[in-house]
Amino acid sequence: MDADARNDWVDVMYFVAQWPATRIQQWRRLLQARAIENQCFVVGVNRVGDDPDNHYNGHSLVIDPLGEVIADAGEAEQVQIVTLDLAQLQTVRGPIPVFADRRPALYR
Repeated sequence: MDADARNDWVDVMYFVAQWPATRIQQWRRLLQARAIENQCFVVGVNRVGDDPDNHYNGHSLVIDPLGEVIADAGEAEQVQIVTLDLAQLQTVRGPIPVFADRRPALYR
């Protein structure tokens, strides 16, 4: 794989959302899918609190490139510090080269 192809990869994707408590399992599964399909870390920040129509129960997540949840902030409003092992990206991307068939010239 050439250096230009590696530079097109994203190491961390961030998603900020308002997923209500009634759909929190979908939030989790979709973030895990984003991490797996993009072979990157995913940070999902979800709202805590209420509005007239919904209850939001947080569960902000950090997920590794294999879809494993490495941090779940739970239902409380809080700040968490999570250290990402960026070396894991190469471990995952090496044997599963999902981006090898990309044709970026067609996307521009």
